[in-house]
Amino acid sequence: MNIILSKKYIFKKKFGQNFLCKNSIINKIINIIHPKKNELLIEVGPGLAALTKPICQILDNLIVIELDQELSQLLHQSSFSKKIDIFVQDMNIFNFKKVSIQQNKLLRIFGNLPYNISVKFILYLINFRKYIFDMNFMVQKEVAERFVAHPGSKSYGRLSVITQCYYDIFVYFNVLPASFFPTPKVQSSFIKIIPKILPLYPHNQVNDLNIITSESFKQRRKILQNSLSSIFKKEILLYLGINPLLRAENVSVFDYCKLANFFHISKDNNI
Repeated sequence: MNIILSKKYIFKKKFGQNFLCKNSIINKIINIIHPKKNELLIEVGPGLAALTKPICQILDNLIVIELDQELSQLLHQSSFSKKIDIFVQDMNIFNFKKVSIQQNKLLRIFGNLPYNISVKFILYLINFRKYIFDMNFMVQKEVAERFVAHPGSKSYGRLSVITQCYYDIFVYFNVLPASFFPTPKVQSSFIKIIPKILPLYPHNQVNDLNIITSESFKQRRKILQNSLSSIFKKEILLYLGINPLLRAENVSVFDYCKLANFFHISKDNNI
């Protein structure tokens, strides 16, 4: 197992820890990330440093965010500690904008994300999309399928709409549970996420988009003119070129963004 530990480490369930331990997968990930010396890379949840150590052999400096105090201490004691800046902090409150501005570079964020926070974290990063070049993450396979799902599929839902409004997402490969320790009960997928230069939904705050998609998908088989009746009249749907008889699962990402934009403008202008 490719680890940095000099003593036995007790895994903590509360952090959702499943550490990569298969060298072929680690090498494959590093080849996809393809880090370069002049780039600003941030690793979230470095864990046992399976990715940290080999990437530090390429870079002169790497920022890592690790919430586990014990693991952060082990990173401080590692042979490559001089190459890493360690932030002992929750990744969901980290100020990525500040780092990007300080170094005047776009961020490249990567990591093996704990299953229990992966969705929350990727949605949190929408707030910093202008400062991010790309993101490379290991996530649960089911989550990856939801990210890239198309209208009409079982996996298509609120998460598909919100992420696709802001990101271009690519699933590179799937990973079996045996590639991790402790062994998870589900398969994983390695994905690349690139913020759209011109997002379909331009507003940083996703509240309106959340409202529209939440109402639509409460009963995904319900037609729009019924599920969104408390927000839009049928005439508004027709005005926007959206078929009011469509079910939530059959409405395109573009049309959901049109609805959210109209809702946002309507509130601002008291329409």
